[in-house]
Amino acid sequence: MEKTAVVLLSGGQDSTTCLYWAKKNFDKVYAIGFNYGQKHVLENEIATAIAKEAGVPYVIHKIDTIANLHHNSLTDHSMDVCKEKPANELPNTFVAGRNLIFLTYAAVYAYTIGAHHLVTGVSEADYSGYPDCRNTFIKAANAAVALALDYDIEIHTPLMWRDKAQVWQLSDELGVLDLVRTKTLTCYNGIPADGCGECPACRLRKAGLEKYLSTKK
Repeated sequence: MEKTAVVLLSGGQDSTTCLYWAKKNFDKVYAIGFNYGQKHVLENEIATAIAKEAGVPYVIHKIDTIANLHHNSLTDHSMDVCKEKPANELPNTFVAGRNLIFLTYAAVYAYTIGAHHLVTGVSEADYSGYPDCRNTFIKAANAAVALALDYDIEIHTPLMWRDKAQVWQLSDELGVLDLVRTKTLTCYNGIPADGCGECPACRLRKAGLEKYLSTKK
């Protein structure tokens, strides 16, 4: 029986690595992205180009009402991205409910095309404390969408226990390290490839790459 997966693709390092992981592990792969009112809609353009290069059908859904529900630095143009995580608080890059909404949309899309697998790039090993990146959340969301649709579906998180160095290692093993390094957008300030170098996402990405490359010498 053919195994079909839907990848949640944002055009960043993690989701792009997951896209190629899915291509290796499933017979058919589709991808889904979202315009949720983010400042840098360039990520949709980059994800579209990555999906095209990978030969994967890609759809983008507009759900920009999220931006009106919760103020955060990824959707509110009046807020700057915090360079350091505040003590005992979530960083202002946290978009409340985002992953739950994304997974719900992706599950419905999977249901309509007969796919039984979702792939998402969340990680509990290297993250900013976002509650919707935890393994416990993914398990709960998996149960919820399966019950809501009365449909057999499995959410895969190939990066869950990998730190950023290990994510770079995986992209290298998949033969796409250069693509991920030069064509993705991870930066919270909307700068592709190596990014701004100052936001938390860029610093994490750079530190992971340096750590991984040091092991190859």
